[in-house]
Amino acid sequence: MQKPFVSSNIAKNRGEKLKKDKENSEYHANQSIFQNILSIFNKIIVVILLLGIWQALSYFEIVPRFFLPAPTDIFRAFVKDFPLIMHHLKYTIMEMILGTAIAISLAFVLSIILDWSQIFYEVFYTPIIISQTIPSIAIAPLLIIWFGYDLSPKVILVVITVFFPILIGLLDGYRSVDKDSLKLLKTMGASKWQMYTHVKLPASVGYFFAGLRVSVSYALISAVVAEWLGGYNGLGVYMMRVRKAFAMDKMFAIIFFISALSLLLMALVDVLQKKIVKY
Repeated sequence: MQKPFVSSNIAKNRGEKLKKDKENSEYHANQSIFQNILSIFNKIIVVILLLGIWQALSYFEIVPRFFLPAPTDIFRAFVKDFPLIMHHLKYTIMEMILGTAIAISLAFVLSIILDWSQIFYEVFYTPIIISQTIPSIAIAPLLIIWFGYDLSPKVILVVITVFFPILIGLLDGYRSVDKDSLKLLKTMGASKWQMYTHVKLPASVGYFFAGLRVSVSYALISAVVAEWLGGYNGLGVYMMRVRKAFAMDKMFAIIFFISALSLLLMALVDVLQKKIVKY
């Protein structure tokens, strides 16, 4: 006769435990949200404080204004030249997108070839590593001489810069696969290509996005560097013109704009990764 009573007590205790677990999870979630908001607020306060000090140094001419423009002067210069900056931006973005797309395609193809054949890996891996020791600022003038002032040298420099981090990321991803998983697929009669499609390529997705996150900022900087040395349009061309005019407020404005654009591109890669990678 005691069994229904015992069962009801167990059910009651289980319900109370589930309720407490739910309350604890909600509490921790609220705490996490509060900590994130507090962290963002602290960063904003630090930025505002630094800008205030900068403004004071310029306003009271502790540092000469022509040498270090005030943040308000930089903002006004940016607003004034915004249409012109947008005009140059579309050329830089086009160079960056074309170069990044070509670099990703080459990196995927070469990564599979190097991983597929140990002979190719031993022959080509070292020259690829050595090629990355040459600064892009040293390669850019040669590309300008060889290919002229049009789009080609900028795109090529972006490809050279972006290609390496993505290639290394993919190779590391392939090598992170558990060898027992590959042996299991092999015993089941899977071909090499099936091993890539079912195991190696999915395992390399995280590594690919890690390389891409770095590469998008490199791509933007490479395009700007190539434009410095020769071109008709682009953010690098704009920078060189305002530098020659000693327009320091515009120079700071475009530097901050390029930095903000790099951060935005990295954030977009993070968003894309979360959309694609569900695990």
